Amino acid sequence: MKKKLVAVAVAGVLGAPLAAHAQTANVTLYGRLNVDFEVVSGRQADGTNPHVSRLSSNSSRLGVRGIESLGGGLSAIFQIESNISGDTGNSPTSSFASRETFVGFQGNWGTFKMGKFLMPLDDMHPIFGDVPTYTTSILSTADLWAQGTLSKGAGGFDARLGNSLRYDSPSFNGLTFSGQLSLRDSSGNPDAADGAGDNGNHTQELRHAFVIGGNAIYNNGPIQVGLAVESNQKTRGPNLNDTDITVTGGYNFGIIRPALLYEYIKYDTPTGDLKRNMWGISATMPMGPGTWYAFYGKAGDGRGSAADGERVGGLTRGSDTGSQQWEISYTYPFSKRTQVYAGYVKLNNDARAAYTFNINAYTINTSCQVTCTNGPNGKPDGFVFGMIHLF
Repeated sequence: MKKKLVAVAVAGVLGAPLAAHAQTANVTLYGRLNVDFEVVSGRQADGTNPHVSRLSSNSSRLGVRGIESLGGGLSAIFQIESNISGDTGNSPTSSFASRETFVGFQGNWGTFKMGKFLMPLDDMHPIFGDVPTYTTSILSTADLWAQGTLSKGAGGFDARLGNSLRYDSPSFNGLTFSGQLSLRDSSGNPDAADGAGDNGNHTQELRHAFVIGGNAIYNNGPIQVGLAVESNQKTRGPNLNDTDITVTGGYNFGIIRPALLYEYIKYDTPTGDLKRNMWGISATMPMGPGTWYAFYGKAGDGRGSAADGERVGGLTRGSDTGSQQWEISYTYPFSKRTQVYAGYVKLNNDARAAYTFNINAYTINTSCQVTCTNGPNGKPDGFVFGMIHLF
């Protein structure tokens, strides 16, 4: 019935000829609504630390995907996915096809697709954990890891990149490989400021900027291990390259699934290189019908040959620039499609660190870069209660 409704919708929007073609394909309408109530706080530029109540939407989406058999084991695939602002209704930035959108082929040799989608580094997040809350909301583990709050043009990793080509291998006894290339060309926003956004512009196009990444994942029984590498070439400016190397793995003992994480980040800056290490530990534990999740991560001080106070995102060069993140949450399923969750997260920034939440960032004082004339930077934290419905 769902597929027939999709065909009717396609016919109404695109006309009967396209609807006739759609009837030969397996087309599915799907989506997710994830909305939560939060109470957050973090030191402001004026020195105050008020508690703020807000409603947030977390990676909610509506999409349509399909597959058509072409014979000989080859299939054509497509997906069009759009962001849904479940808390306020869509804003102009929540446009059609704003999330995973692509067309491609798949067969026993693997999958090839072209369009807009997350880099292979993103596949490390479910290996490390946070799966009960879908690795999103202010409970995201990517506050420190991968500088997830930043766009690609600002130095973030793990972003959803337009103008991308990707290959995913089949499984070789549990071992898979993925590779992706994102061309920073002007088809996304040719007039955007240099370095801005996740698609590219004409300036980056002329200097041949690009993003390349890949991963290797072993998933067999209770063991999951992943390695990912991502490199931004000339995305933030001429001769400014960024690198992220992440290793993570977990083992499911049944009563508990612990996981470990290590990340190395290196940025080129006008004053030299800026580097940082991060490590983390997490645990996922079923209890009754629900699941507990706990995480602790520590990002080290910014180091390298860059000048003291040089900053990319939340990472600053020098002492007192590290941060710690910890969180705990519980997710309760009412059904396979409807869950509720509650949790607490804290970012314990050192005086000169400037990290904030990856999903639904919260404004804090970040003026302490070289000297702290206005006091130390903020340490955002928050309590959250949310509901997820899948369809």
